[in-house]
Amino acid sequence: MIDAVVTYLQDHHARFVEELASWLRIPSISTYPEQATEVRRAATWAHEKLVAIGFPVVETITTAGHPLVYAEWLAHPDQPTLLAYGHYDVQPAEPLDEWLSPPFEPAIRDGNMYARGAVDDKGQVMLVLAALEAWAKTTGGLPINVKVLLEGEEEVGGEAIDTYVQTHSARLKADAALICDTHMLSERQPSLVTGLRGILYTEIAMHGARSDLHSGSFGGVAPNPVHALCVLISRLKDADGVIHIPELNAALQAPPSVEKQFWDDDPLDLTGLLLREMGVDELVGESAYPPLERLWARPTLEVHGIRGGFTGEGAKTVIPASALAKVSLRLPAGLQPDEVFAWFEKAVRAYTPAGYRVTVTMLSAGEGLLMSPDNLFIQAAASALESTYGVPPVFTREGGSIPVAALFDQVLQLPVVLMGFGLPDDGLHAPNEKFSLAQFTKGMATVADFLGRLQR
Repeated sequence: MIDAVVTYLQDHHARFVEELASWLRIPSISTYPEQATEVRRAATWAHEKLVAIGFPVVETITTAGHPLVYAEWLAHPDQPTLLAYGHYDVQPAEPLDEWLSPPFEPAIRDGNMYARGAVDDKGQVMLVLAALEAWAKTTGGLPINVKVLLEGEEEVGGEAIDTYVQTHSARLKADAALICDTHMLSERQPSLVTGLRGILYTEIAMHGARSDLHSGSFGGVAPNPVHALCVLISRLKDADGVIHIPELNAALQAPPSVEKQFWDDDPLDLTGLLLREMGVDELVGESAYPPLERLWARPTLEVHGIRGGFTGEGAKTVIPASALAKVSLRLPAGLQPDEVFAWFEKAVRAYTPAGYRVTVTMLSAGEGLLMSPDNLFIQAAASALESTYGVPPVFTREGGSIPVAALFDQVLQLPVVLMGFGLPDDGLHAPNEKFSLAQFTKGMATVADFLGRLQR
């Protein structure tokens, strides 16, 4: 059967690429309220695609935010059920002047599809939909039972899907979940992600005087919230990259010895890949830990932006009354974001210089995930990858966060297969985001193979 399915994918390849392009043309930026209509239009596109594949049940589910799209094809009582997840919302495209082609006018250059959402995550959702279509049109059905759940808020915290999973766990019951929203090491070396860090995204507001002040009249005695934020941040994480939150450091667990040895040895020279990918000469961070451990299993604290005072053209010698910083922490699996937030807030208050008022707000959070590579579903994915790429995959962790993966693990108690086909240089969240069409092709074949291997 799989040969006929792969032949179908090859015969319809050009159409799948064009369908992906049509989806990418919809600017479904979930963080902008003015784009809500476009986000819903992207959901409608997915709904219609699932109907065209042949799913007997397809629903667009209204939420307090952006809609969910759900589908199910349950025709085999004696076969396992797979829950396939993805998201159709995308990040903002700014800065627009850094794009070589408009972000919502997909362009093919050098074998890549360039557009916002090309790899994160419309392109990877599309390859799953193509694999499902190939099975449905070739055999008249799917080899196993499949449920599909697509969301439109992944890039803004995923509140709608969190609520839905918590309240509809019986409907979403399955034997495993598939998420294609990660990347592999290279186009020649596939990998499977078995661990994700959680995330805690916060906002720190620093307040000084009741209004902006003249630096000549008040400089030397007036509190400067921008400077106070800089001092605070340097105390939270020092120049060597060490985070100074005592409770967080005490809660960290030693990694398994097999993983630790892989990180120490770095047999694939992933450190060199990181240097080349970032275009830097030296990696920074905690020197006591190898780069791969810092990337995948250590907590991070990053400042994403500071706002306050005057930054326009010309001069304005003002001491701002307030300043704001966006700060996130990536958390190893096993740490609870709510508990870490309490530790973080305590540290912020302890490290804030005298003479200032500070408030800390949690904007979003999600837990990490750690899966055993010995799971039968992960092993089936490994076999499918090896069949397509000719070499066995490497089991890695991912430094990023996919909160819904932890949600599936904890609420639905599902093993989660994190099988992504992005590449390290795809530029997700950056200008000129791309997706290799070769990876798109291999991804379709691999997912189709994976579906067939789950058949009992």
